Amino acid sequence: MGQSKSKAKENNMKWWQLSLFGVGCTIGTGFFLGSSLAIRMAGPSILIAYFIAAVGTYFVFDALAKMTANEPLQGGFRSYAKKAYGRWAGFSSGWVYWTSEVLIMGSQMTALAIFSQFWFPKVPLWLFATGYAILGLTVILIGVGILNKLENILAIIKVSAILMFIIISFLAIFGVLDGDQPIQYPNKMKEIFPGGIIGLWSAVIFAYYAFGGIEILGLMATKLKNPKEAPKAGRVMLFSLMVIYAISIGLAVIMVAWKKFNAKESPFVIALDAYHLAFIPHVFNATLIIAGFSTMTASLYGVTTILVTLAEEGDAPASFAKKKKLKVPLPTLTVTMLGIAASVISALFMPNRIYEYITTAASLMLMYNWMFILISPRKVLKINAIEKVKYFIGFLLILIAVSGTLFQDSSRIGFFISLGFVAIIGIITLIMNLKWNKSKNKKRVLKPWPTA
Repeated sequence: MGQSKSKAKENNMKWWQLSLFGVGCTIGTGFFLGSSLAIRMAGPSILIAYFIAAVGTYFVFDALAKMTANEPLQGGFRSYAKKAYGRWAGFSSGWVYWTSEVLIMGSQMTALAIFSQFWFPKVPLWLFATGYAILGLTVILIGVGILNKLENILAIIKVSAILMFIIISFLAIFGVLDGDQPIQYPNKMKEIFPGGIIGLWSAVIFAYYAFGGIEILGLMATKLKNPKEAPKAGRVMLFSLMVIYAISIGLAVIMVAWKKFNAKESPFVIALDAYHLAFIPHVFNATLIIAGFSTMTASLYGVTTILVTLAEEGDAPASFAKKKKLKVPLPTLTVTMLGIAASVISALFMPNRIYEYITTAASLMLMYNWMFILISPRKVLKINAIEKVKYFIGFLLILIAVSGTLFQDSSRIGFFISLGFVAIIGIITLIMNLKWNKSKNKKRVLKPWPTA
């Protein structure tokens, strides 16, 4: 009785709460920091890349939300892949996701530690990283309710920081604030597309990273009071994000020449640097920490949920699904934290470039899972011609983003490493598939003959 009440309480989320949760777990360092690198590649044309990514992301969530509305499954995207294409699809999709998120979380914790050293330079990086890991773990152990509330609060803080930037930027544009450099409006083709089509093509993947987390939103959609409202929640969230991203990035590229952006500083700090506002670096450093912690905690929820459902369906050791008194099974937490610890140690001790290649590969693996989401509805749902076209276009847009990595040295190596990871998981899946087929054949042989 108590369990059913607790479950009813957990599955009581309203659609607008899911939208806010989506904003919270999506706006992360991929936007606050990664957008600088994207601007460096594409200049002002980065806005086109963000539009492409927003459309592609919307089609992914639309497919996921409609499958959730039709039949809410705890394992989210991997459960739909399994239903659509068989056990091998659910197994490989789940483990590709778990591996990629664990690697990405390692880099997130290291980044959080580096941002924290801005104020406390003498504290070791490993100590900060450990502290953030324990804090994230505590949130997950308390339960989905606290995670939802936390993400909603952090979403408001992150959006407030972006709105603050927008207001200050307008004050600068209209001459209320005095700066060291004039406002420059790009009005020539060369100024809008400084990197040409190749530069824009290469930047699309970084625009997609700013929308990363949509698969976690799909997992959380099972907590909706009315799962059929999941598509509406996604539409509102993605429209809100697109407006916020377009205005803020658009203002940044007007205020500063694209060449001044770099991968080590937030584009918003760079854009306002000429106005000598002493509080800006501190505000955005705090926002980076909030954004990073927010997406890291959401990812932690995602990987533990996936590992539990893998275990429940026999695609991971059964002990990973035994919850006992904890909200999350102890073996699941242990394996996930060991994976993250290994990732953090790699980030701290590996040469920067090598670890950058690995995290790029991990991010690309998430995109491969998005492709799986787009091809699942045709097997799981009865979809019409328009929906088929939408999901095909979505698949094509992700393919454009992934192929764009071949034009950049660091991304290119990450692309081939991602194929290596997928190949390893593919080989394991093939071995497991042979084992499953052998087990099925044994059951058929042992089945008694029907009596007359």
